Amino acid sequence: MNSSTLQQSAPSRPKAGRREWIGMAVIALPCLVYAMDLTVLNLALPAISAELKPSSSQLLWIVDIYGFLVAGFLITMGTLGDRIGRRKLLLIGAAAFAAASAIAALSRSAEMLIAMRALLGIAGATLAPSTMSLIRNMFHDEHERQFAIGIWIASFSLGGAIGPLVGGVLLQFFPWGSVFLVAVPVMVLLLLVGPALLPEYRDPNAGRIDLVSVAQSLVAVLLAIYGLKQVAEHGFNWGRAAMALAGLAVGAAFVRRQGRLEYPLLDLKLFGQPAFCAAIAAYALSCLAMFGIYIFITQYLQLVLGLSPLHAGFATLPWAISFVVGSLVAPQLARRWSRLAIVVWGLVAAAAGMGLLALVGNGGSGLALLVAGTVIMSLGMAPVFTIGNEMIITAAPPERAGAASAVSETSSEFSGALGIALFGSAGTALYRGTLATTMPAGVPPGASEAALATLGGAVSASESMTGPVGDALLGASRMAFVDALQLTAVMGALTMIAACVVSGRILRKAAG
Repeated sequence: MNSSTLQQSAPSRPKAGRREWIGMAVIALPCLVYAMDLTVLNLALPAISAELKPSSSQLLWIVDIYGFLVAGFLITMGTLGDRIGRRKLLLIGAAAFAAASAIAALSRSAEMLIAMRALLGIAGATLAPSTMSLIRNMFHDEHERQFAIGIWIASFSLGGAIGPLVGGVLLQFFPWGSVFLVAVPVMVLLLLVGPALLPEYRDPNAGRIDLVSVAQSLVAVLLAIYGLKQVAEHGFNWGRAAMALAGLAVGAAFVRRQGRLEYPLLDLKLFGQPAFCAAIAAYALSCLAMFGIYIFITQYLQLVLGLSPLHAGFATLPWAISFVVGSLVAPQLARRWSRLAIVVWGLVAAAAGMGLLALVGNGGSGLALLVAGTVIMSLGMAPVFTIGNEMIITAAPPERAGAASAVSETSSEFSGALGIALFGSAGTALYRGTLATTMPAGVPPGASEAALATLGGAVSASESMTGPVGDALLGASRMAFVDALQLTAVMGALTMIAACVVSGRILRKAAG
């Protein structure tokens, strides 16, 4: 029996009304702001450094602590929403997010800003699982639910894309604190209309939250992601690797504990659902490849092609817009093809887009190839993300939808960090090895050491040198970096093929 026959024979579900769709728009806005907060801060760092004068370590924590705590609290917040009520948790998170944003804008010390960014991360962890699980309760028709999830994913994509652009405009006319104040009216709107538009849902049989599990999940995620990030930024050593491995060990203890609890933080029975496992595999591997390549793309645009930050931001807009388009057309694809076909062919298209990135060179066609490759990659990934997340929340019982959506988002965060570490380490090793063999004669030792460290160091070193030696160093370093980008693109394409094989086999076996 094919998918269309199954859809025809399935009992009809009640259609969503105006209240649900207006509520969906209200849900999408905080998701957009959440994604903006991951990217908008980078442009404000020079102004923050000038006024608050943070140390280099404090500056890193200002940037990183938000994402770390979002990742660390996702599983806890997903289960907490199932227990106390998803709307209630969302509104509590929105109030905390608005308050922390306002205080962050008024920060007068680096320590105060770090504390507010930490609170923003904890509050931000309530948004994704609460909003996604509310969609599960608001939209009972499969196609409407898929379209709602497409809007949900598109809001994250759009927020990440416009974050630097919005930040640039605000910083042109207002102080650096304005980048935080953008979130306040959106969260206030959610607080005002959310109680009337959003339904409440909680698990009537929920047990107590196990605090040991909360601590284990937080420690596991923070140690693993921090260790992987340190490897990506500073290179491999056993201390950084031990930190990541310690996180995995705590994670293993967390999983064992969940199997013994009556009301676990992570319901291991979810992994007995083939659709859930296939969707998590596709989502996690896609994020691993996408985040791993992205760090090289941004450097390529600015340091190889010489684009300004604003022009580099515009160059990535087609990527984000394609993700929005792909997310919104996914439900139409689901009316024609099975989930298996969408997942498999979406991953194949993503692999083809990454394969096109492997052809990017140092010449004039590099920008066109990069834009084309990222557009194809986005159009392939977006339906996979949309249909995959719908599979994740519908595979779980309605009372555990919050926990299921939290697993999805945690897998994305962890896979993204792993991709940055793995792809970053491989690309950096190739860059250094290639540049070491092609280093022009006459480059001073200090300049060659800086050039071998990063492409940014190579550009700065070449600018400090006069004559043909500086030009030769710049050309050699850019060619070495292009080789590194091409390597990560090939790694990404192979990862997408692996995701296609793994998720396709799981879904085919379940269907057969």
